[in-house]
Amino acid sequence: MSSEGVSRKRRRWIAGGLAVGLALAAFGFVSAFANSGSSPGGNEPSTTPIKHLVVIFQENESFDHYFGTYPIAKNPGNEPAFTAAPGSPTVNGLSQQLLEANPNQFNPRRLSRGEAVTCDMDHGYTDEQKAYDAGLVDKFPEFTASHECEKGLVMDYYDGNTVTGLWNLAQHFALNDNSFGTQFGPSTPGAINLVSGETHGAVPASSPGLSENGTDIGDGDPKFDLCGKEALEMTGKNIGDLLNKNNVTWGWFQGGFAPTGESNGKPVCGSTHKNVANATVTDYSPHHNPFEYYKSTANPRHRAPESEALIGHSEPGQPEGGANHEYDISAFDEAVKHENLPAVSFVKAAEYQDGHPGYSDPLDEQAFIAEKLDELEHSNQWESTAVVIAYDDSDGWYDHVMPPIVSPSESASDALTAPGSCRPVADQENGTPLPAINSHCGFGPRQPLLVLSPYARQNYVDNTLTDQSSITRFIEENWQTGHTGETSMANKAGTLSNMFDFEAGAPKAPKVFLDPANGEITGEEGGKAGDEGDDEGGDHGHGHGSGDGDHGSGNSGGHGSKNHEKVHCAVNGHGRQVELNCSVGGGKGRGAVRFRIERGHKVFGTSRAAIKGAKASATVDTKGSLAGKYTLLATVSRTDGVDALSQSVSLPGKGSVNLH
Repeated sequence: MSSEGVSRKRRRWIAGGLAVGLALAAFGFVSAFANSGSSPGGNEPSTTPIKHLVVIFQENESFDHYFGTYPIAKNPGNEPAFTAAPGSPTVNGLSQQLLEANPNQFNPRRLSRGEAVTCDMDHGYTDEQKAYDAGLVDKFPEFTASHECEKGLVMDYYDGNTVTGLWNLAQHFALNDNSFGTQFGPSTPGAINLVSGETHGAVPASSPGLSENGTDIGDGDPKFDLCGKEALEMTGKNIGDLLNKNNVTWGWFQGGFAPTGESNGKPVCGSTHKNVANATVTDYSPHHNPFEYYKSTANPRHRAPESEALIGHSEPGQPEGGANHEYDISAFDEAVKHENLPAVSFVKAAEYQDGHPGYSDPLDEQAFIAEKLDELEHSNQWESTAVVIAYDDSDGWYDHVMPPIVSPSESASDALTAPGSCRPVADQENGTPLPAINSHCGFGPRQPLLVLSPYARQNYVDNTLTDQSSITRFIEENWQTGHTGETSMANKAGTLSNMFDFEAGAPKAPKVFLDPANGEITGEEGGKAGDEGDDEGGDHGHGHGSGDGDHGSGNSGGHGSKNHEKVHCAVNGHGRQVELNCSVGGGKGRGAVRFRIERGHKVFGTSRAAIKGAKASATVDTKGSLAGKYTLLATVSRTDGVDALSQSVSLPGKGSVNLH
């Protein structure tokens, strides 16, 4: 192409461009509310039916890398099959021309399920801009390919035979194909933009190269995290500050946050897991935790909450504010299990499950998402919950859509349109340039964004222009918190509202249960209009997947209950079902029983039944035929309180058990 042709093409783009005893927990719970004035369980007033927002914030994927050929998968015989529902919408993905005659040095190639573990690509602030080449989008192998792998790998993509779970969720809920990182660069800017929409105000404690012009562009550890290297501080406000000011419960839950010991007076976050490639990976990454960069929301010593019931609440009487809304991922599991979910929850997987190429992968990531969704969908709080799955950066993977430049920058590290410049040419020519926040060139690369909720539009692809700070905007508007700052990108972010259907009488999206191993759908449930889950209804079956935290059996004890319940169940286990016929006594008022069958850390099935005439009957569908000793947990909920009771049971076979 001639230089004149290149110039015309550039201008066309630019012109458009913890568990404790329940009785003690209940006491702490009541005390906290008396002191804080906040309300329990994330029931704070909201402007939509969403009372609980769960943001699963994953790592390093571009949209084309995961959804480039959606909804068409190759379906080889040795991989989980994916077949789209008739009439499924398409996305702005990889056309036949892009697949066969790509302007880059290499054509995109489909990666098989056997290639789930790959190298980590170059996703630096400057190199990503160079890869987009002022709108030509033709320099990815030169600038963002991994130095450890072949250059062409950066162009490659997965389809629904590997990212099967995410494609199945997109079939049943809402997917956005026009969502971008708020700015170019790696994990830390993406994480900070998620919670504030603003990476300006960075103060380096060490390694000055981590920031430029007072703006974060690198991956320095948080200054206020004693499990890290204390490299960078952020000033200003984040969404946690606003939620605290408005007495809205919230929490950041991250894998590996709980210390494994202490060294030289500092906590050590040393827990590890093995990924699918059998590599040992440290769970906790300090620079993936945005709230530790702000002194106001940091938990430097990684303190646990005083009690499980205080998850999501401030603890002003504790040293350094107690947990200060920062928790291990196991705290999220406990909050869901006891239906004490905060209004806003940010969920960060341990590194081996966060999807980050190099040490994680789509298969480990899929298992995490399936397990967390399973927990939430078996909670009575699901009916007022929305889950957002989003990503911190693109890892440098190829994506064919040039980001619109809504935040120009002119600094030494910029290189999008010219050395030292990230500013649309048309913007320069028309004499009315947009104001720049130097070193905050954005939007950055396009990334996946999904919304899962009973209120999500079903099998829907949204084209609304959004970015990471759109999540901040949704929180600000839904709980009317005010704004994090005048220059926050959240102030002009696109809305997530188009991915929901809040119209009265609109059909609710059904629950979808995924197999964590292969991402295939193991069952669906619900989907009717109007409210669900009252005492006459019930969640029957689909106890698929295992929890990531400690699903202990729980001892008898009150959680606000004045009358200790007595439950006697006739248990009949056969095949993949367990029948429970129970008598319930000791409590007063209307109520229901939630049943859970578990062993160790795994949940094998759940169900729910209304209490009618002091009796409750349920059938628990299980993932497989059960044999041996299990724990049957019954949580009795009445208008006057809750009791959690458990007892060991032998399955299969007939028998009876008194829960206490």
